[in-house]
Amino acid sequence: MTLISFVVPAFRVQGYLRECLDSILGQPETDFEVIAVDDCSPDASGDIIDEYAARDQRVRSVRLSENVGLGPARNIGLDRAVGQYVWFLDGDDWLAPECLTEVAERLRVTSPDVLLVDHVRTHWNDTATRSAMAEVFPESPGPGTFRLRDRPQAMHLLHTAWNRLVRREFLADLGLRFAPGWYEDVSFSYPVLMAAQRIGVLDRVCVNYRQRRAGAITRTRGDRHFEVFPQWHRVFHLMDSWGPATEALRPVVFERMIWHYLTVLGNGQRIAPELREAFFAQITADYERWLPPGGYPVPDGVEGLKHKLVASGRWRTFSALRAASRARDAARRQARTARRTVGPVARRGARLTRDGLLREYYRAELRRPVDPTLAVYAAYWYRGYSCNPAAIYEVARRLAPGVRGVWVVRRDRVDSVPAGVKYVVAGTPSYYRVLARARWLVNNVNFPDFVRKRPEQVHVQTHHGTPVKVMGLDQQRHPIGAGRMDFAGLLRRVDRWDYSVSANSFSTQMWDRAYPATYTTLEVGYPRNDRLVTAGVDEVRRLRAEFGLDPDEQVVLYAPTHREHLPGYRPPFDPDQFVQALGGSGRLLMRSHYFHDRDRRPGQPRDWERVRDVSGHQRVEDLYLVADVLVTDYSSAMFDYAVLDRPIVLYTPDWEAYRLARGVYFDVTAEPPGAVASTFADLLDLFRTDGVRSDAATKAREHFRARFCTLDDGRAAERVVRRVFLGEPGDRSSRC
Repeated sequence: MTLISFVVPAFRVQGYLRECLDSILGQPETDFEVIAVDDCSPDASGDIIDEYAARDQRVRSVRLSENVGLGPARNIGLDRAVGQYVWFLDGDDWLAPECLTEVAERLRVTSPDVLLVDHVRTHWNDTATRSAMAEVFPESPGPGTFRLRDRPQAMHLLHTAWNRLVRREFLADLGLRFAPGWYEDVSFSYPVLMAAQRIGVLDRVCVNYRQRRAGAITRTRGDRHFEVFPQWHRVFHLMDSWGPATEALRPVVFERMIWHYLTVLGNGQRIAPELREAFFAQITADYERWLPPGGYPVPDGVEGLKHKLVASGRWRTFSALRAASRARDAARRQARTARRTVGPVARRGARLTRDGLLREYYRAELRRPVDPTLAVYAAYWYRGYSCNPAAIYEVARRLAPGVRGVWVVRRDRVDSVPAGVKYVVAGTPSYYRVLARARWLVNNVNFPDFVRKRPEQVHVQTHHGTPVKVMGLDQQRHPIGAGRMDFAGLLRRVDRWDYSVSANSFSTQMWDRAYPATYTTLEVGYPRNDRLVTAGVDEVRRLRAEFGLDPDEQVVLYAPTHREHLPGYRPPFDPDQFVQALGGSGRLLMRSHYFHDRDRRPGQPRDWERVRDVSGHQRVEDLYLVADVLVTDYSSAMFDYAVLDRPIVLYTPDWEAYRLARGVYFDVTAEPPGAVASTFADLLDLFRTDGVRSDAATKAREHFRARFCTLDDGRAAERVVRRVFLGEPGDRSSRC
């Protein structure tokens, strides 16, 4: 019999689900199954589950036709489980490496009805907070088992379903199921402990409990938090039906109920101010209804005072004490801030330089009305007119002629702006004015930190590539590659986004995790790739002529990515040897990353007739169109070039070092867009033998295109313009 059945419900967890499933499937212990339940999630969670089920027979996919909620979804998974034990793991949490070995050993040796395991709360800033395990059990409880009445302090461990494994036959005999609604763990986890004859505790961190910045119910205000009351009512109704067997536990259960109610009430992110009095009144009603005849252990100190105010229904006093406590905390924070701030008035005077005066001008412009016809565009930190913003701008001129588009460019890039395109120079008064008053702000990177998001403004983040390397908050786990990145500042910038443009489902999943906020995702393809789809033979012929390329020449574009952790690094690449391997009709175009503005040439070839440095060419789409083959490493160029369905070669001489230092989202060498060369000698052999066009390379490219390029149909920019500028509904709907 299978030892453990993992039940993993999934709803809106596409950014985290892969990490959850990988953490299970990567365990050394293999005696388990995974029942992943897609609760009719409107994102790609169900597709991710199907993908894992297709490649690992231990994973079973369950796709629901309607959304039933977390509790019923767990029940559906439980009904399909065959393991001796069931472990309900949420789709946005993940297991600690190798923890399952100890868990399995404890289950096999002690055969508990319930095994409690430890966890940590993992926060968005990559910090972790320990659980209450050490306080509840100051000394290790050891491998033995116990009943709850012998160690009632176990009730003080977090009442979730995912920090305990439950023997499946015990659960079936008990007839216990998850109830619908929020706080469904309450009416499952406490009764399980009360009914168990053999409870074990493994004081080893097994679960990373993700503290999501956005999307969790614990950060969602509304009246659904009142659903905590019927969940606790179910607990007491069960105790009544079980009779004297659990009567001794009633006082500790009651104390946990009041503690939980006060915890929910005290969380300002859950109960809105206008609902707080009604919530308090319900706590008082439940206090009177379920108070044990012999009383219960009232906590000491402030917590005990809260219990007494609940018992007497004194809402005004409770509210006043809470307000006083919050005011005291605010005063302490202000005092700490004041100690850190030395001479603000003097520094304000020092700031009134030219930049300071311009910022004052910006703040004054913020008080003027937003221009309902103005859209501001920018790309690559004002490096010029390019990428997704340029494609959107061009379509907006046609479909939304009432929108005036203005570009922001650096002074040294003014010459790159096409004729007829209006622009302002970064750092000038006009620059600050348009940023303050534009209705739309469109960029493929973030605008500077000083930019304030006005309620009437719409920020569109287009991004500038499908990610191979980890991005955003995920970089915290790779500090070498992240450098001195300010993650708190990053999130303040992300909070300005209204729309995030995504090229494919994979990007959407990664952006959800890397940039957690409340923006709307536009999964429409990449606007900059529209031209790759629509360009005809005549345009390609014209471009090749402009570059001085003959129609019968084999043109190879070499475009390596930047290594943030290795400034100035160049992959080992000899242009002269490479063009010799191409033969007499081969030409090589070399393009460095845009970060290398002042260090353009990736090599020093002698044969400049056949090798050309095209790093300064403004629009990379031109280079894609004239190239017959792309050679790259970990650059997002591979995803764009794949739209053309032409050969791609990955040259990855430092793959392992790059993967460890910079961090990657998937093994691009295992799922490549074509042939792979790990050494320069291998790269030369691929071209000498025409391995770049082998059957294996072609099949790899087909698979790659099916995964990443299906939305690039030439209409991505139009979809963005219609949604953002014209207010039309999107053409992609949820299946539920």
